[in-house]
Amino acid sequence: MLAPRTYLSSLELIGIKLGLDQIHALLAALDHPDRAYRAIVIAGTNGKGSVSAMLERGLRSAGYRTGRYTSPHLVRLEERFAVNGVDIEAEALEAAIARTARAAASLPAPPTFFEATTAVGLDLFRDAAIDVALLEVGLGGRLDATNAVAAEASVITAIDFDHQQYLGHTIEAIAGEKAGVIKPETFCVLARNPPAVVGVVEAQCRAVNADLVLAANDIDVRTTFADGRARISMRTPRRQHDDLTLGLRGRHQIDNAITAVRALDELDARGRFTVGAADVRAAVEDVTWPARLETARVHGHDVLIDGAHNAAGAAALAAYLREVYGRPVPVVLGVLGDKALEAVVSRIATAASHVVCTTPASPRAAAPADLAAIVRRVAPGVGVETVDPPVAAIEAAARHGSPVVVAGSLYLAGEVRAHVS
Repeated sequence: MLAPRTYLSSLELIGIKLGLDQIHALLAALDHPDRAYRAIVIAGTNGKGSVSAMLERGLRSAGYRTGRYTSPHLVRLEERFAVNGVDIEAEALEAAIARTARAAASLPAPPTFFEATTAVGLDLFRDAAIDVALLEVGLGGRLDATNAVAAEASVITAIDFDHQQYLGHTIEAIAGEKAGVIKPETFCVLARNPPAVVGVVEAQCRAVNADLVLAANDIDVRTTFADGRARISMRTPRRQHDDLTLGLRGRHQIDNAITAVRALDELDARGRFTVGAADVRAAVEDVTWPARLETARVHGHDVLIDGAHNAAGAAALAAYLREVYGRPVPVVLGVLGDKALEAVVSRIATAASHVVCTTPASPRAAAPADLAAIVRRVAPGVGVETVDPPVAAIEAAARHGSPVVVAGSLYLAGEVRAHVS
């Protein structure tokens, strides 16, 4: 049998296959690890990682033993699986992969990489005797491997265009796939979204007799913003939360925090978990999430690393750069070829003084020359060049100012984070 990590890597060749039959069979072969604890699933296009981190921190503060499953990892596979906020140890991970490989051997066909990593995470969490799992959807929702778990609540963050080749080419179709995570007789917290999205999620909740909580409705919120961070006071239908300074940077984190606060308040009020006001504060203040407006030093240069990789994420990043720095800054840009390249590039270029296009460590990476051609077309006044590898691109960008912004792909973010001093 292959070594555990070699086995898991070999599954990447299978590619993406959406559907639940295989993951159900794999979990059955593992004797249903997902039934050993409660679970909350987090879906959406943007913000689901940040909201997952906030929910995990709040529940951990409340005294629950947590498991958090997210994707992709940035540097190390272990990052996908955290118990009580700490990445799993390599030895435990490899033991779980070996168990999953043995279980998968009984199936008619091998699982995909994501199906296997989902099963690994669920098995790890059973072994760690957690109380509750926070499961971030990988792609879509309805047919994502995480949807094999009978989650007792769902949270859906901002929905926008991404992965249209799998999820559909209208916002209603994409929303329908995301809303597929809502389970019968549960409740769903939906972040601020366009009316078309709200309508789709409302219809799904009616279809499965689930309660819908619109995070942005029925609340009173006051916000201020300084030095890249928001400070909010808010009254929800459940309680008052005063003077919360968000741990994650950017105005877009306000909606993420409101969504997390509403979800934690509802979990408490509905008797699912006991979560106090101090735990809610910990959730939004004492939280970190890598590669989301993350400041760091790389080879002596100040960098700002952000995983923005779709139009909405790129727009949020550009807005943050304009507001916080008040001037154009140099950007190292690398994007995967299956993304909406012009939409991403055009938004980031609005805040750039100079763009250095590079290649993320992925076979799906767009050619830097193609990115550079888009920059020249959409932002003819912005200087552009192509440099590989990404660390050399940072050196080139640093000649045009500071900080150097690294954006366009979580794969690129991970590669650069490996060099953080």
